[in-house]
Amino acid sequence: MEKFNYETNGYNREEVNNFVKEVIHETEGIIEKCASQKEEIVKLKEKISHYESLEDTMKKALLNAEKTGDNVKRLAREEADLIVEDAKHNASRIVNEALLKAESIEKEADLLNKNIKIFKRKLKVIVEQQEAIVEEIETLELVE
Repeated sequence: MEKFNYETNGYNREEVNNFVKEVIHETEGIIEKCASQKEEIVKLKEKISHYESLEDTMKKALLNAEKTGDNVKRLAREEADLIVEDAKHNASRIVNEALLKAESIEKEADLLNKNIKIFKRKLKVIVEQQEAIVEEIETLELVE
């Protein structure tokens, strides 16, 4: 605290006036500083509000991305399940067709084997008949 000198009618006017001017000057500086800080506070509050808005937007975007990702995974799983199921049905159909064809080929092979046996028997009979004819011809030639 500043001390003032005494004069006949009280404190020294010039010292008091200087002190008052100094106090006024400092008070004006404080008021200006307060005003600029209020402006800065308003600007910072606006920035905070803007960043909060951005944060909300980003949260919503993340949630949407997660939902979309989950949907894509679910759809991919469903499609994979359908493909596997279709492949199983196709595999069963192919195996059944192959079994039927194998059975048909086996029957055909059995029939061919039977026909070969019959052909061999008939051929054997024919060869025996021809052999008998050849022997008969030989005996006929000797008789003449």
